[in-house]
Amino acid sequence: MKFTAAIALLLATTAPAIAQDAVLYRGGPIITMDGDAPQTVEAVVTKGDRIAFSGPEKQARAAAGKDATIRDLKGATMLPGFIDAHSHFTVATMSAGGLDLRAGRPVTDIAGVSAAIRDHLARTPAAPGRWITVWQFDHESLAEKRYITRAELDAIAPDRPLVVLHVSLHGAVANSAALKAAGIDESTPVPPGGMILRDDAGKLNGVLLEKAMFLMLAKMPQPTAEQKLAALDAAQNAYFAEGYTHAQDGATLPPDVAFLTSPAARERLKIDLALLPFSTGLDGLLANPGLQFGRYQGHVKLQGIKFVLDGSVQSRTGFFTRDYKRGSPEGHHPWHGEPILSEEEFIAQARKVNDRGWQLFVHANGDAAIDMAIRGFDLLGIKAADNRRPIVIHSQFQRRDQLSAYKRIGVGPAYFSNHTWYWADVHRTNFPAEVVDFISPFRSARAAGLTPSNHSDYSVTPLDTRFMLWTSMARVSPTGVVSGPDERLDAYEALQALTTGPAWQAFEEDRKGCIKPGLLADFVILDKNPLTTPVDAIKDIRVLETVKEGRSVWQATSR
Repeated sequence: MKFTAAIALLLATTAPAIAQDAVLYRGGPIITMDGDAPQTVEAVVTKGDRIAFSGPEKQARAAAGKDATIRDLKGATMLPGFIDAHSHFTVATMSAGGLDLRAGRPVTDIAGVSAAIRDHLARTPAAPGRWITVWQFDHESLAEKRYITRAELDAIAPDRPLVVLHVSLHGAVANSAALKAAGIDESTPVPPGGMILRDDAGKLNGVLLEKAMFLMLAKMPQPTAEQKLAALDAAQNAYFAEGYTHAQDGATLPPDVAFLTSPAARERLKIDLALLPFSTGLDGLLANPGLQFGRYQGHVKLQGIKFVLDGSVQSRTGFFTRDYKRGSPEGHHPWHGEPILSEEEFIAQARKVNDRGWQLFVHANGDAAIDMAIRGFDLLGIKAADNRRPIVIHSQFQRRDQLSAYKRIGVGPAYFSNHTWYWADVHRTNFPAEVVDFISPFRSARAAGLTPSNHSDYSVTPLDTRFMLWTSMARVSPTGVVSGPDERLDAYEALQALTTGPAWQAFEEDRKGCIKPGLLADFVILDKNPLTTPVDAIKDIRVLETVKEGRSVWQATSR
């Protein structure tokens, strides 16, 4: 790839330009993200889908040719396109038609949740048997600090299946009609790694956590391929609007693997999309000897296999070596969580993936789950020199001693700085300050020689890249508490976690993540320069335009 880049630079500076193909960007700060210190250039030339030149404007004009299209940035700032390190792209194709509790007036109590669902039903009447899906329920944000119950949902919709999905995507609450439709009753056994909660009388209260939630999801009606295809443009435009030119689907189920790799979907996709097939479908994938990982078909590729070792810390299902002060979701003490997947099962399945040469992605929030991941990688014999780059998604409550293990193995930590805003105050009700202050330890990871990334985990938190930059730089909660001031990043480091960091984690550092000749012409244009914007104003920066492979794919309606 370095050879290709050198040839591209030579051609750009010596060969005549192709008029209709050459575009010259100039007139504003262009941050290349090439290197460990900020570098800006005066101009960039693209030819087709690649960057042909980056440097002084006089040389750029010579490289572009006299008939090149000139793009005047008019003072706006251009960067390489942002790379999504972890989110759930398919949620954007599935949530249309449901109720998003974050989209309307703030919901602060159970009565508010009930009122929002009633209003939604009044606006969208349907037949008695049609399912109702509610998204973004967060019990910790409510005055009662509890889940809505089956009985409360029955009072809202006695005749229609109603499911309220927890914001973490690790739990749900179902009414009686939904439980009946899913075949869940008082005699249903609790699956290993799951929880089915009950009320004080010992009856099901509708709350299904972790693997128990899948008993419900398996029975819920799914959008058809035609419906998903219709939603695909809106989904990728949501990512383009945030400056992303590369998205990830962080736990792809078999039907979505089939859909997103289908000719119809590939024809529609403009954004690069990396799929992480869920480990529950591993046997089917292994049975296909011709399956190729790490190689694009159009704009979609199978990146690696996703394992989930524990749950959500804000739901108190993350797996720790210490106890939650508030106990289990059922109110039991002592409680430090439990693994969703047994260590033996994880290692056995991960060995099959590693032997096939596929990349390993492991969800681990609590430090005990991270210990499981480290022991598994060690038993597989993975070392940094092997360049396998296993990714531990979230690595949320990592201990300091685990950083050296990541370095030895070559782990890429995919951190989640938004937790410092959304749930750090909740975490402080369960764990000591020194534990919460080490959430997503970006600076310590960098000092240990690791290559971290940052992500939104959409739809767990909004798909907002500038907010992510801000949370990684400010690390402050709504009550004003800073979680780990020594772990705060500066603007350039925060940008690296959205560009070069995730590019490395996806084995695409020679293809995207910075602006230099030979790489894809993927750009985001912002109204302000993050390197010179005060920290408190970072989240207010606007995306003006997103360019994918030399073509404008999204523009703000007003500039």
